[in-house]
Amino acid sequence: MLSRRETVLIAAWSALTRRVAAADASARAFVAAIYDAYVGKNGDGIALDSEQKVQHYFEPSLAAMILRDQKEAARHQEVGNLDFDPFVDAQDWDIAAFNVVMNDKGPDRASATVQFNNFGKSQTVVLELVKIKSEWKISDISWTPRENPNTLRALYVH
Repeated sequence: MLSRRETVLIAAWSALTRRVAAADASARAFVAAIYDAYVGKNGDGIALDSEQKVQHYFEPSLAAMILRDQKEAARHQEVGNLDFDPFVDAQDWDIAAFNVVMNDKGPDRASATVQFNNFGKSQTVVLELVKIKSEWKISDISWTPRENPNTLRALYVH
């Protein structure tokens, strides 16, 4: 027979486990929704062509760097630092499927390792995630294989 203390501890652990699983599920859903946009012949991807879209996907400091760079490049009629799609590390894609592995990094933090083949070449993209209020946002992206800079933030840090 369990003591009262053991029963309370089990109940608390169970509640915590459900909360972590829910956070993991919502982070996974956020990442899967991104990559679903790239799958198949009609996979148009996600154009980061508006302030609203950039702010939807990226946490505020990274979104500000991306938007500042886009505005500066437009002013000079140039292409900004982000001259490829950061979700697939390419300008074009042919992706049939993807796999996501989540890694819990503590309260309101996670990473998602996304693996897929793009035109037959194996790609790995890692999204560092942070939960702000009730929404997951990307705090950085890293790409493998890739030469430096191999993270999205590194594109903007000189």
